Amino acid sequence: MKVGGKSMRTIWLEPDGWSVGVIDQTALPHRLVTSRLTTLKEAAHAIRAMVIRGAPLIGATAAYGMALALREDASDEALERAYATLLATRPTAINLKWALDEITAVVRNRPRAERTTAAYRRAAEICEDDIAINTGIGQSGLPLIEAIAAKKPLGGRVNVLTHCNAGWLATVDVGTATAPIYTAHDKGIPLHVFADETRPRNQGASLTTWELGQHGVPHTLIADNTGGHLMQHGMVDIVIVGTDRVTANGDVCNKIGTYLKALAAHDNDVPFYVALPSPTIDFTVADGIAEVPIEERSPEEVATMTGRTADGRIETVRIAPPGTPIANYGFDVTPARLVTGLITERGVLAASRAALAKAFPERAGAAE
Repeated sequence: MKVGGKSMRTIWLEPDGWSVGVIDQTALPHRLVTSRLTTLKEAAHAIRAMVIRGAPLIGATAAYGMALALREDASDEALERAYATLLATRPTAINLKWALDEITAVVRNRPRAERTTAAYRRAAEICEDDIAINTGIGQSGLPLIEAIAAKKPLGGRVNVLTHCNAGWLATVDVGTATAPIYTAHDKGIPLHVFADETRPRNQGASLTTWELGQHGVPHTLIADNTGGHLMQHGMVDIVIVGTDRVTANGDVCNKIGTYLKALAAHDNDVPFYVALPSPTIDFTVADGIAEVPIEERSPEEVATMTGRTADGRIETVRIAPPGTPIANYGFDVTPARLVTGLITERGVLAASRAALAKAFPERAGAAE
């Protein structure tokens, strides 16, 4: 995607051929800062501290984290330690475990001298596969936007509502929920995105609006509780969100507040779609509400806000009284019954076990 008119990814190998460069997303939208990861510890910190975030990008970073660990120590013991360290960073996003399993599978039975090269090779493949998958999601979702546009008066725009950031910043490139949006925009279809601010970390305000602006997509930032009002007044044609895990039965785990958007969409007959790459499907889990672990994050995320002052300083301020008890659940689960369809690289699917297993038999079979 574009930053200042130039193509950029969220993660890359540095010119030295072994260290890993990433965009530090905690600095956005005020500054574009990159960080260099050189150790397992630094990779784990980048995931845990949300220097990088988004299920696909977490997976890609974890894959490179394993390669960095093996570069220092290629023993079985080091492999297991690296796996456990990275797995503990973010428990909800299933792409993390998937990527760790992929790296483990390619190095486990190799001589130690070959393990590092194999890990770097597979990590690079995971990144390239992510881009190809997300491009496929864009092509699968494009007809949904085209169909709405065809019913609009000449020049009428398609109004899309999205939640959190499931754009290219959450992936290696292109994005998931934004993939159909970028594909339609680049094709010349008039559209407009309502971006939820997405408290408490404000990824919609700081990340989604930044990347949409960089790519020239018309958009409006809204408070989290505005979506229902817009739907009641016919101002939203389609909701497209991303996801951190989809169960075998089609339940969707995504950023906290997604479930409320799905309820509002259902009540107002607005189609609610979830864009997901296949590694986000967890065929080992059926009931999302009962079985998906929901990450509980630091109370400070709710108690404070960070922004830029009028004179250009970046400051963090407290918005809650000291000592206030705070609950900070990072995700919620939207039941499959509220999902109009799942936008995947293999087409738009019903949110059901049968549809998911038919489209991705190799993943369904591996989970049995």
